[in-house]
Amino acid sequence: MTDFLQYLVNGLTIGTFLALIALGYSMVYGVLRLINFAHGDVFMVGSFAGLAVLTGASTSGPMTALAIVGAVLAGSLVSGVLGVGIMRVAYAPLLRAPKISLLIGAIGVSFALEEGVKLLTHAGFRSYPHVLPQTMLLSGPVRISYSQVVLIVLALGLMFGLWAFITRTVRGTAMRALAMDSDAARLMGIDVERVVLTTFFIGSVLAGTAGVMYGLYYTQINFAVGFLVGLRAFTAAVLGGIGNMVGAAVAGILIGLVQSFAAGYVSSRWADVIIFGVLIGALVLRPHGLFGERVAERV
Repeated sequence: MTDFLQYLVNGLTIGTFLALIALGYSMVYGVLRLINFAHGDVFMVGSFAGLAVLTGASTSGPMTALAIVGAVLAGSLVSGVLGVGIMRVAYAPLLRAPKISLLIGAIGVSFALEEGVKLLTHAGFRSYPHVLPQTMLLSGPVRISYSQVVLIVLALGLMFGLWAFITRTVRGTAMRALAMDSDAARLMGIDVERVVLTTFFIGSVLAGTAGVMYGLYYTQINFAVGFLVGLRAFTAAVLGGIGNMVGAAVAGILIGLVQSFAAGYVSSRWADVIIFGVLIGALVLRPHGLFGERVAERV
C-alpha cells in the first residue's frame, strides 16, 4: 500500500507537468485545427531560459525564492514570445495553404528549434541547481516533499486561472467562439488573428512554466527533452479528446499516473510502451477521446 501511495504522489507531480503542456496542444488545435509539433520544443526552450536565470542569479539564502520566481517568469515569457513568433513567422503565411503544408511546417519548426539548441549547448546535458527545499511534509514510508506540493499547487493554480480566463473574460469567450466556428466568429467582428496569437502566447507560457518546473524537479535537461515529454503530453491531449481543455488536463494527470505506476510496478523502460498502449486501447473504445463527446465547446 505504501508503494501505491508513493507512486500516486509521484504520478500526480509528473502529471501536472504533462497537463500544462497538453493544454497548449489542445488550445492551438481548438482554434486552428493544427497539431503544433513544435510545442514540445517550446517547453524545452522554456526550461533552458529558466536555467539561464538560475545560473546567473544567487541561489543561496533568502535570494533562492526570488531566483526561482525569476526563473519561472523568464521561462514563461521566453516561451510565450517564442510561441507568438512561431505563429507569425512560420504558421500565419500557411493558414490558407493545404493543412498538410501547415503540419509539415510545424514539424520543420520543431526540428529547427531542437537542432538549434543542440548546437548552442553542444548536445550536452545541463544541470539545474538544487534550489528546491528538500524538507519533507511526510517522511515515513510514503515521502512527500514540500517541493512536490508547491509544484502541484502551482500547476493546478495555472489550470484554474486558464479556466477562469476562458470562461470569465471577453477574450476567452472570443477564443471559444473561434473554436466553435471561425467564419461565424469573424463575421461577428472578432479579431481572429489577435485571438489566435493570444492562444499561442498562453499555451506557450504554460509550456515554458512546465519546462522550468520539470528542470527544478528532475535537475537535468538537454536539447531532446521536449521530444519525449512533448510526445507524452500530446498523447494526453489526444486521450482527453484533443481540443477539449478539461480532457487535456485530466488525461495529462492520468498519463503521469500511468507513467509512475508503470515505472514502479514494471520497469521505467516499459513505461512508454504501457502509456502508448493505454492510448491505443482507449482510442479503440472511444475514438474521440475520454471527453470528446461530453464537452461541446472546444478551445
